Amino acid sequence: MNMRSSKVAFGLVAGVLAVVLLSGCNDDYTPKPRGYIRIDLPEKSYHSIETDCPYGFETADYSDFLPDNRQGSDPCWFNIEYPQFKAKLHFSYKPITGNLADYLEDSRTLINKHISKASNIEENMVVKDHTRVYGMLYSIEGSQAASPIQFHLTDSTDHFLRGALYFNVSPNNDSLAPVIDFLRQDVLHIIETLHWKP
Repeated sequence: MNMRSSKVAFGLVAGVLAVVLLSGCNDDYTPKPRGYIRIDLPEKSYHSIETDCPYGFETADYSDFLPDNRQGSDPCWFNIEYPQFKAKLHFSYKPITGNLADYLEDSRTLINKHISKASNIEENMVVKDHTRVYGMLYSIEGSQAASPIQFHLTDSTDHFLRGALYFNVSPNNDSLAPVIDFLRQDVLHIIETLHWKP
């Protein structure tokens, strides 16, 4: 092969390569949108939780009911952990001794701490006359909100129960939305099945 034919071959290869590269740069290219990991959600099933505390309810079979062993916790404080979702529902219970207004104000204060990170806080009243369960369920929206679901429940005379859902991951409620919606159903089930003991 002489010098002239090798230059022609090189030019031909370079030309073909240039055509291939340029044909890949057209207006039909659409980048893939950013996606999130697929989350497999388990089947809904529940079991009863009965404690020595003055309340009981049903919780999901895929959750763990654990006492809250942190320093300063009361005996009737507990957590419901959802290991699959790295989520924990914190519960605190207080008996009412003429201080319901104080507990309600404390709960409102804790909700208001989320205002700076929330885009919306939706309030839904809970009224279950047949079991004397009354309260408020808060849905806290916003991609940086630390706790997307909180609630407080009372019989207005003897019992006050407060709950808050937290995730052990960086808050990004856009990517957590399917899990938040899934766990909201479990919180609603807890509220629906909550009963006070005599």
